[in-house]
Amino acid sequence: QVQLVESGGGSVQAGGSLRLSCAASTYISRWNCVGWFRQAPGKEREGVARIYTDGGVTYYADFVEGRFTISRDNAKNTVYLQMNSLKPEDTAMYYCAAPRATYGGCDRITDGYWGQGTQVTVSS
Repeated sequence: QVQLVESGGGSVQAGGSLRLSCAASTYISRWNCVGWFRQAPGKEREGVARIYTDGGVTYYADFVEGRFTISRDNAKNTVYLQMNSLKPEDTAMYYCAAPRATYGGCDRITDGYWGQGTQVTVSS
């Protein structure tokens, strides 16, 4: 079975940093992309960032505002999300996900593999 395991979440003060990790049980290169999503209580799940296997092209949501960086380590089958200058509104459960389809996109991932999430809490 394909497994994705997130780690690195925690509680930090505004302006702090966290580095989230998404460890896959398979080669991450098997996917067209891997994405990070988040969901806060009472809000819909939203995409945070995604990285594409082809060329390592990245995409970020507008709210990231240059504060986050998504990266990958193919040797470790791990995707990272470095988060700096965290704000209270960044508080959410963060998930990583990949599509089942060979060329499935990572903007939504309605049919894919999902981790169980890691909680990020930012206090002011």
